[in-house]
Amino acid sequence: MIAEPIIAFFLLWDIRKILRMSTDVSGWDKKIKLTIFAVAGLFVIEKIFHLEQVTMWIWHFLLIAIILTINFNVVFNAARSLMFAVLPFVIISLFSDLFKLLLGNEYEVIDKYVDVATIFSIIWMVAMMIISKKQRRALEKERLKTQAEEELNLKLARQKENLENIVAARTSELVKQKDELEKALVDLKATQAQLIQSEKLASLGELTAGIAHEIQNPLNFVNNFSEVNTELVDELQQAIDQGKMTEAKELANDIKENEQKIVYHGKRADVIVKSMLHHSRSSSGIKEPTDINVLADEYLRLAYHGLRAKDKSFNALMKTDFDEKIGTIDIIPQDIGRVILNLITNAFHAVAEKKKEQGDGYEPTVSIITKTINGNTQVRVKDNGNGIPDKVRDKIFQPFFTTKPTGEGTGLGLSLSYDIIKAHGGELKMETKEKEGAEFIITLPTK
Repeated sequence: MIAEPIIAFFLLWDIRKILRMSTDVSGWDKKIKLTIFAVAGLFVIEKIFHLEQVTMWIWHFLLIAIILTINFNVVFNAARSLMFAVLPFVIISLFSDLFKLLLGNEYEVIDKYVDVATIFSIIWMVAMMIISKKQRRALEKERLKTQAEEELNLKLARQKENLENIVAARTSELVKQKDELEKALVDLKATQAQLIQSEKLASLGELTAGIAHEIQNPLNFVNNFSEVNTELVDELQQAIDQGKMTEAKELANDIKENEQKIVYHGKRADVIVKSMLHHSRSSSGIKEPTDINVLADEYLRLAYHGLRAKDKSFNALMKTDFDEKIGTIDIIPQDIGRVILNLITNAFHAVAEKKKEQGDGYEPTVSIITKTINGNTQVRVKDNGNGIPDKVRDKIFQPFFTTKPTGEGTGLGLSLSYDIIKAHGGELKMETKEKEGAEFIITLPTK
């Protein structure tokens, strides 16, 4: 049968395509090629030399051997399906030729059965080849999917490796930056502590000149009355020696009155010195019942005389309006004193600057007012200076921000004042109109 070698030829050729032998199994590809050439050669020999019986057995066994070898050595289900599709046809063809050889003319008895079997084997082969083709497509799709997944996994692995390298580099950089930031933070805290101390010393400097002026007045009284008493003692001794007892009693009364005045002014000097020490030492952090009116009045005078000591040309009208009903409130006097001093000093600086601009037509005025509102105590420090510009209002309580010329302020005064008032459970806010003045309002809980 001419169909058998033709089927064998195309079957082997199809096997090469199914198994992708030229790329995946090059060793088997060579064997299949040799088989194809052998089948083609046998077919030629069979036709030339009429050796149907000899060549028939050779290529049948060769084909079956190749089919079985591939079936047991190749894992491709599609290839195996193809082998099983062709195998019945090959076996029927083999046994048909064998029966022809053995039975001779009697073969005609079973010829019709062989033909039926051959037809069914061809139907089987076609059906199985269709199934095999579908399997090949499914397997190819699965292979491509697997290949894509492998490529994706490889790509992801490379990206992961790159990301890990980037993360490691950035982590190292962040650790280095963290160390630098921690060092910078330590330096910043040290600098901030120094600036806060400088601010405290600056406020103490503002007080020093005022305190010197304030303490000078009672000392002058003490000195003057002491000198007068020295003269009166001499006159008293003379009156006693002369027996003028009435005059002696009058002189004694004058000496006693002068001594009382000396004690009074001495105590006044003592209070001023204690106030200075109270302000200069570190805060105790303990709240004390304090007369806010006395505290405000004291720091108003000290701030004013402090500026007068620095600038003899400075002058300002000071107005006070104290609510006597307030009584005492629980505060840390050193801290609230620093806040009031800072606000009053800023107010004096503001009116002094405006005085330089406008001259004699302007009267600098600083007011300090205390009153009770809704169960809270308010201290209002008001000036008629130039006010705070709109563009910097939101920054006024920020640390290190100042409207003063370079070198004349640390920018910590209002920031520290804000923090102190907040720590007391109160509020510090500002109301201002540009070119008309500013008012800082301290609100403290009375209880």
